[in-house]
Amino acid sequence: MFSRQFALPSFTLGLVLSALPALAQQGDQLRINQIQVIGSHNSYHAGIAPNESKLWQANNADNYKSLDYQHQPLTQQFDSGVRQIELDIFADSKGGLFAHPTGPAMVAAAHLPPDPDFDPNGVMTKPGFKVLHMQDVDYRSTCQPFTACLKEVRQWSHAHPEHIPIFILVEAKDSKPESELQVAIPEPFVASTFDALDAEIRSVFPPEELITPDDVRGSYRTLNQAVLAGNWPTLARARGKIIFLMDRFVDGPTYLAGHPSLRGRVLFTNATPGNPDAAFMERNSGPAAEITALVRKGYLVRTRTDESTKQARTNDTARRDAMIASGAQCISTDYPVNEPARWPGHYVVALPNKEIARGNPINAPARDRNKPLK
Repeated sequence: MFSRQFALPSFTLGLVLSALPALAQQGDQLRINQIQVIGSHNSYHAGIAPNESKLWQANNADNYKSLDYQHQPLTQQFDSGVRQIELDIFADSKGGLFAHPTGPAMVAAAHLPPDPDFDPNGVMTKPGFKVLHMQDVDYRSTCQPFTACLKEVRQWSHAHPEHIPIFILVEAKDSKPESELQVAIPEPFVASTFDALDAEIRSVFPPEELITPDDVRGSYRTLNQAVLAGNWPTLARARGKIIFLMDRFVDGPTYLAGHPSLRGRVLFTNATPGNPDAAFMERNSGPAAEITALVRKGYLVRTRTDESTKQARTNDTARRDAMIASGAQCISTDYPVNEPARWPGHYVVALPNKEIARGNPINAPARDRNKPLK
């Protein structure tokens, strides 16, 4: 037994023990709107198959340029530090709507060898939301269906239980065909479709693994009031959790129907500042000054540093640098740190020193601004 002379005084031991969490997780008292992370745009995008790419380049080279990028599977993206992803979804309540794209038939008609089967396990014939960019034209995904993508996220999350929260942007797609190559007519997103979307998310993630509008609203009358009062969860509470965001502004009213201020909903709408549901909004192309003003008020903002491969092809970093400096919490790109552009200059988007996250340069307390977070 140790003698008394080797024992720490109880108050000293208490101080040491109480300091351990703070030492382990610097900055955890920051709110989640006071951090900044790098995200990937169309994170599922596997690219267009080789022989379909040849046809695109031969017949529509300019449009092909905007689709000429691809991402690693979600797991590898998370491993490299990405903490915001984007999943485009199409409703497919009966199954089979996107099971027979026109791409393979075009390749056969051109007497080219067939590309690898995009659906060897027949997933596309079954009901459920599907993940793809453009029906018939740009339809290959690194994960399929939507719930499989979510399960991959959850598996990674469980293997890294103290991770910075992951933001998942969901774009509901139901546009009618814009090209003669597109024949699949998408199902419209109506209130019941969004009910089904919430149900699919909740079938993968239990409540304790999510941060929802109800969690942020708390006892405030509206979500907007809670946000302006700074009621976002702390990073300490948010570690290991998932936050779902809605991409399309036009979907807000339908998603809100019967759910004032997003009561009972999973996703945060892309909202108008000051509206009852306002917590998150997109400003994909800025301007940076407007983003900074929104961040200072307490809103969560997603922006993009590049689009359609334009900045990457010339290594134009002006927009990238302005968007990072704006304070937008989610900085989305086609070229995160593990996937630099292949053109001269090798355009890439990363936080300083390739940090996973940092204290927000605009609204974090002065001592935590730009401070690396893990």
